[in-house]
Amino acid sequence: MAGVLMTLVGALYAQTRPMQNFDTSAGQVKITPIYHATLLIQAGGKNIYVDPAKPASFTGLPPADLILVTDIHGDHVDQDQSSIKTISKPGTEIWAPAAVQKFVTTATVISNGETKKWDKWTVEAIPMYNMTRGPEAGKYFHDKGRGNGYVLTYGGKRFYISGDTEGIPEMKALKSIDVAFVCMNLPYTMPAEEAADAVKAFHPKVVIPYHYRGQPSGDVNVFKQKLEGSGIEVRLLDWYPKAS
Repeated sequence: MAGVLMTLVGALYAQTRPMQNFDTSAGQVKITPIYHATLLIQAGGKNIYVDPAKPASFTGLPPADLILVTDIHGDHVDQDQSSIKTISKPGTEIWAPAAVQKFVTTATVISNGETKKWDKWTVEAIPMYNMTRGPEAGKYFHDKGRGNGYVLTYGGKRFYISGDTEGIPEMKALKSIDVAFVCMNLPYTMPAEEAADAVKAFHPKVVIPYHYRGQPSGDVNVFKQKLEGSGIEVRLLDWYPKAS
């Protein structure tokens, strides 16, 4: 009975959060939006979570084999590790920038410019930072070097997760990205127009806006409109499901 119940819960979850499927030479990669900056990547029987943090719900979802954290802010990691504890099992690995170890002492550090192998994946840590925006003059919401974006490669396909960033040179210089998850919202990252301009520079095959909170500065329809005619496929997903 418990197994049937979990199957039903999982099916309901899949209906409310549409899974994205991408074919690779090593098999299919499945990506599920969970909430805001939190997502689940599945391939080869392994489960990778990115930025598990409240108020994301993990009901009906499998335990993590690998957890990637981008930054120290509460929408990316819980200081009490509650979300990480919810999805962890014996053997779960956690990779994060050094600043995250303040909250997650068991995390393995991966820093900007570093590349690691995990299972059939290659994980590259990419800079994410503010160039112009901060709480006051001379300070930034995200300092260069503190947090990571990630490029994950599996079966020849490259998946980019921006983390909290502006349209930085390192993003614009990315090559051969198949699927990109790009943030937008002010004042912390960038508006939809700037995000679209940055995406045009590195021209992924598919782009999925996330981390936008439904604010005017994160208007995903404006983002999509700005990319019309670029040849880039824009997929708009529901990152903020309403409680049933």
